[in-house]
Parts: sequence; structure tokens; C-alpha cells
Amino acid sequence: MLAKKTSKNQITLPKAIVKQLPEVEYFEVSLRKGEVVLRPVEVSVPEEKVKAVRAKIRSLGLTEKVVEQAIRWARGRQT
Repeated sequence: MLAKKTSKNQITLPKAIVKQLPEVEYFEVSLRKGEVVLRPVEVSVPEEKVKAVRAKIRSLGLTEKVVEQAIRWARGRQT
């Protein structure tokens, strides 16, 4: 399949490729041995990750005190 680079350095992905990656919006672009490589990536807002971590902590029934103790332990400052 061919794709043409425009004067604005844009490339349109062929429809056959896009159909195989329906949920992908962003790609990491690299050059490997003279070939352009597109790797699908998921971009998320940092606040969403924090919300997900807090939800997981709640679902595990962990208290704030237990989380604080775990953080101190991980940092090597147990009391």
C-alpha cells in the first residue's frame, strides 16, 4: 500500500490499516533501519490514572493509614 506525504508533512493511513486499529488515535513514530515505524499508544490524562489508582485502593478495602504505611515501607522509612 502506498501513502503520500503532503506538503505539510502529513500522511493518511490506508483504510485497510485503519480498520485493523479502530480504537487508535495516537502513534509513537520512530525510524528503524531507514523505515518509519508507527506504534499505537494510549494517551491518558494524569488525573485519570490517579482516579483509577484511588478506585483500585477503595475496591481492595485499603484504608488511608494502610496506604501511608505501605508508602513509608517502600521508601525505607518504616516506623
